[in-house]
Amino acid sequence: MRLSTYFLPTLKENPSEAQVVSHRLMLRSGMIRQTSAGIYIWLPLGLKVLRNIEQIVREEQNRAGAQELLMPTIQSAELWQESGRYDAYGKEMLRITDRHDREMLYGPTNEEMITDLFRNNLKSYKDVPKMLYHIQWKFRDEIRPRFGVMRGREFLMKDTYSFDLDEEGARESYNKMYVAYLRTFARLGMVAIPVKADTGAIGGDLSHEFQILAETGESTLYYDKAIEEFELHKLTGDIDADTISSLQGIYAMEEEKHDPATCPVAAEDLRTAKGIEVGHIFYFGDKYSKAMGAQVTGPDGKLVNVEMGSYGIGVSRLVGALIEANHDENGIIWPEAVAPFKVGLVNLRGKDEACTVASEALYQKLQNAGVEVLYDDREVGGGVKFANMDLIGLPWQAVIGPKGLEKGVIEFKNRRTGEREELSEDELLNRLTA
Repeated sequence: MRLSTYFLPTLKENPSEAQVVSHRLMLRSGMIRQTSAGIYIWLPLGLKVLRNIEQIVREEQNRAGAQELLMPTIQSAELWQESGRYDAYGKEMLRITDRHDREMLYGPTNEEMITDLFRNNLKSYKDVPKMLYHIQWKFRDEIRPRFGVMRGREFLMKDTYSFDLDEEGARESYNKMYVAYLRTFARLGMVAIPVKADTGAIGGDLSHEFQILAETGESTLYYDKAIEEFELHKLTGDIDADTISSLQGIYAMEEEKHDPATCPVAAEDLRTAKGIEVGHIFYFGDKYSKAMGAQVTGPDGKLVNVEMGSYGIGVSRLVGALIEANHDENGIIWPEAVAPFKVGLVNLRGKDEACTVASEALYQKLQNAGVEVLYDDREVGGGVKFANMDLIGLPWQAVIGPKGLEKGVIEFKNRRTGEREELSEDELLNRLTA
């Protein structure tokens, strides 16, 4: 993509309304623009990151055996009245009346709709277990939306719902999602701390929040260092139930629940850090299936309420969380797995014919090799180009200038470390396509 034609409205100054790093940098780097409180347009750069994160989430859900579908954003109030949550949910729910005076709502979550789908289509114990998920926009009317996409009113969520015949099966499904979440965050380059949590408005008796570590996090965590020492290579293969049980038993608490007097972790092993919640999983038994009649016929011919769980990941929130955990004074530093482009190509002297010819040739070679490249071909100063590249945070920068061309080399910069190398064109292509 040529930067001269790309829609990337960057800002030099920090917007006054942005209170946290991710909000400031998403606005400055041209990723988003606000249309009203807590509601944003995702511009091309931001949308590419959002889609890259979404795909990693999708791949790990599929790997865990969940099947993707897509439920609508607008739901019937009748389903929520049936479950008993319509009045209890509160003012965060956006309630709508259609032209026929039917009560509708913009879905903040989908337990009722998925339970209705299940009860109308699956009837036998042979139909379970099932795990179904979708990635869909949601709306919660936050009283004070803030922190950009970290706490907006409209947001993109991945929701998975599990259906099992009994508690044993339900806990197996829960553990599959627990592992899928660890794998997802590991692929995103995050350190994720699973913290035992309240079930809140969702209900149930087993729940974990997944908090990623970031200096600017909104929660203070106390946890056993054994969590950090958990070998991530174990996440690549099958994980046995004993390992999952051991991991879930490692101490991790938010500050308000941490009691130093009763903490089971030795002082030298206790870690404190800031965290940002990016995922939440629940096992809630038959809370919804009982209320809404989602039953299957068991092996003995008797009707059984299915056991359910739900599992959410804030896909759009992850964009902000990644920035909070990956930035410096110059801008964003994207992990390669989610970066909007792998490399930024800078033509240092646009008016120099040799630089332009070399830059155009490398641009074509990178594209032909399948490397996503953002080519800064604008006729502006080198300082502006370097500042923009650091701001948007692509993992690599390739700089073509007159001095380098004389030596037959291209400057190759690692955005995360700042390390610079001089490489030949072939060496650079090999590095980026390895």
